[in-house]
Amino acid sequence: MKAIAEKLALALGIFAVVTGCTSTANTSTQTQQSPKAAEAANKNQVTKVTIDGSSTVYPISQAIAKDFQANSKNNTQVEVNFSGTGGGFTKFCTGKIDINNASRPISQAEMADCNRNGIRYIELPVAFDALTIAVNPENNWAKDITVAELKKIWEPGAEGKITRWNQVRASWPDRPLNLYGAGKQSGTFDYFTEAVTGKAKASRNDYTASEDDDVLVASISKDPNALGYFGYAYYEENQGKLKALPVDSGKGAILPSRATVEKSQYQPLSRPLFIYVNPWSAQHKSAVYQFVDFYVKQAPKTVSSVGYVPLPAEAYHIDYVHLNQGKAGTVFAGKAQFDLTIGELLRKQKQF
Repeated sequence: MKAIAEKLALALGIFAVVTGCTSTANTSTQTQQSPKAAEAANKNQVTKVTIDGSSTVYPISQAIAKDFQANSKNNTQVEVNFSGTGGGFTKFCTGKIDINNASRPISQAEMADCNRNGIRYIELPVAFDALTIAVNPENNWAKDITVAELKKIWEPGAEGKITRWNQVRASWPDRPLNLYGAGKQSGTFDYFTEAVTGKAKASRNDYTASEDDDVLVASISKDPNALGYFGYAYYEENQGKLKALPVDSGKGAILPSRATVEKSQYQPLSRPLFIYVNPWSAQHKSAVYQFVDFYVKQAPKTVSSVGYVPLPAEAYHIDYVHLNQGKAGTVFAGKAQFDLTIGELLRKQKQF
């Protein structure tokens, strides 16, 4: 496990190093005025830090914001909302919020929007997640599910056609198949559809959609014929109401867990989670820096407590260094990465 963690830390370290060195039209990496320098000029300013975006990352940011504001010395208000990763980037790239929670990397279109509006961002990975396939506990027939079966269920061509459980696997009963999943502004929707159907946003539309994962949990827990997906933290918090299905990508059925994510076994539904930070906001320089500095330091403990997989310590240290150095940019070229070993991911990032 230690060796895996070290490799993972090295991978994320290379991500951060590349973030500091890469410079292209769509992913320009710039070193701007250090947020620490801005801190002195704005020391006594009372401001509000605004956060939006992913409902998956929301529990992490909300918990850290609560801890930050519990300290009487911090006179900054931190407002945390969620509208989905895409909805958050729409606000972030027009300067309406300071931080965007993201369950996928920033897209090329979003990079173009940010560049067009002169918005720069520091890309900070904060956790790993395991997208969980959940059914109702009364479901006693589905013991696992394959990626091919997930595609059969969720691809656009399944709309109005794959509507019963026995159409997915012949041994399953002739019962209605009721689907629940992320809304179209959600980064979870983008990631899941690309990982399962092969193209981001390519999905059937006849399902109950929401950017609020609590809504999905509540719906699945009441519907014996349900199948849905959302972030692992929401499953962990509601295990008594849900049943997770092991996912078979061709190497055997694997349950989502911290261990299977760390060992790169739960594929292709393991993914990094991010915050994108604009510490150069005209009126919020000091406050944003102070909060994100606190965020990076608190993340390892908080990520674990809310049900996600923390990064190795070295990765958070690199986040901290690059926050202080004001390194802006992305290393993902506007798209998610799937089914890559640590070695392959390192080579790919070096080429980028």
